[in-house]
Amino acid sequence: MYLQRRSVIALLIFVPLLSVCAASLARAQSCGTTGLAVQVLGSGGPEMQDKRASTSYLIWENGNARVIVDAGGGSALRFGESGAQMSTVDVFLFSHFHVDHSGDFPALIFSSWFEDRKRPLPLYGPSGNKYMPSTTEFVSELFSEPHGAWRYLSELVEPAAEGNYVLQPHNVAETSTPVLVLRNADMALYAVSVVHGAFPALAWRVEIGGKRIVFSGDTNGDGDGLTQLAMNADLFVAHNAVPEGATGVERRLHMPPSVIGATAGNAHVKQLVLSHRMLRTLGKEKETEAEIRRRYSGPITFANDLDCFPVK
Repeated sequence: MYLQRRSVIALLIFVPLLSVCAASLARAQSCGTTGLAVQVLGSGGPEMQDKRASTSYLIWENGNARVIVDAGGGSALRFGESGAQMSTVDVFLFSHFHVDHSGDFPALIFSSWFEDRKRPLPLYGPSGNKYMPSTTEFVSELFSEPHGAWRYLSELVEPAAEGNYVLQPHNVAETSTPVLVLRNADMALYAVSVVHGAFPALAWRVEIGGKRIVFSGDTNGDGDGLTQLAMNADLFVAHNAVPEGATGVERRLHMPPSVIGATAGNAHVKQLVLSHRMLRTLGKEKETEAEIRRRYSGPITFANDLDCFPVK
């Protein structure tokens, strides 16, 4: 039954995929074949008008995509344009489950189903509350039988024979100080809970190749956890979703430039990349940089889709 179902799906998908893959390969933008780099797949927010993909990042090492952080709308297309392969990805991290951070996750997973992946894919993200599912619930409600939205892919979450591809979701408990989530031979992952209104959210630090890469995720910057996580980071990706002077719900959800600058400065980060650039901050780059410069003197870059940032 497994083989029969998979064969039918493959026949329906294979021919259209040939033309799509050819087009994607023609536009592929690689981050190089040596060294460590972060590629911004999605530099925008939830709005469609700015023609940016929503939040998503890739960490490349020696030409292989190793880590994905978030998968907002449009990021699956950018993933294809990057030339990356899901078969090389070691871990998938979520900051939280707003649509502009998770909407393309099913598309990426379905794409990966057609690759020659023979090992599990670990997924880590926040625990849930009444507003958001936990990471395990999120994956289950997408793919598990009998009620998952795409339960025809339930074999991706069911126990599999050794050597087969299966998703392995894990919840990260709320924590005000950075905690080690995973360590293996060549990578360590740390997370800390950050304030994003009432929504469970995490910031992430990936230690790989002797470097520290930190992703703020969406947060208003309250508390010391993010600064602790970002301490001495070689690259800090922060979200520029609101301008200075933001108030109300916007300010309760996101950090303005002054807070980004204070966090980067206090953490002594070596390079700052600004992403999640929403319409309300586009066109205000000079003001944003000036405010950050009051507290941080290192390199600052405003990210666009598919930009690559070497980590040296």
